[in-house]
Amino acid sequence: MLCNVAATDSPARKRTRSSPKIARLIAGVDEAGRGPLAGPLAVAAVILDPRHTIDGLDDSKKLAPARREELYAQIVQHALAWHVVLVEVEEIDRINIFQATMAGMCRAVAGLQPLAHEVLVDGNQLPGALPCPGRAIVGGDALEPAISAASIIAKVTRDRLMCVLDAQHPGYGFSHHKGYSTPEHLAALAQLGPCALHRRSFAPVRLLLDQGSLF
Repeated sequence: MLCNVAATDSPARKRTRSSPKIARLIAGVDEAGRGPLAGPLAVAAVILDPRHTIDGLDDSKKLAPARREELYAQIVQHALAWHVVLVEVEEIDRINIFQATMAGMCRAVAGLQPLAHEVLVDGNQLPGALPCPGRAIVGGDALEPAISAASIIAKVTRDRLMCVLDAQHPGYGFSHHKGYSTPEHLAALAQLGPCALHRRSFAPVRLLLDQGSLF
């Protein structure tokens, strides 16, 4: 079972390799799951090994699921270090999705061993509590290989988890839409009401709760 952000990281969620003498360790950071109505946010940090090029790295959203899985396996095998955290629904609802993303990025970077000398973050916002200097790069998940790798790690981790959670919360179709607001998901939400995985602070869920429908 995947760990949550408050738990001790399991070996499956964290990878550290013997670090060579590299002058500057650069970590890429990205997330998956900011937009969905349900499920945690996954945030990953990756330090690639400059001695081992991984061909085909790109923004995870541009890759077919099977290709993401192939690249995921290569990243976890060859990266110098990688770390992924899950920010749970309760925290997202408490501090909002933007702050949850910033907090998750800081935790992902802090979990790297060895620690990075610099962090490259996808987007236009840089978390204020990073343990090392960083740069925000708009479209970085398609431009910087380390960010692309983090994007893939975060996406595959979250997609796998949503398939597991689908069995625990049947009827919503989480294994198909991964919590995003598809017509299938919205129809199930209207019929069944929110479950424990739904983000109460997101408009479609909040509207149902405010209306008192089915509750």
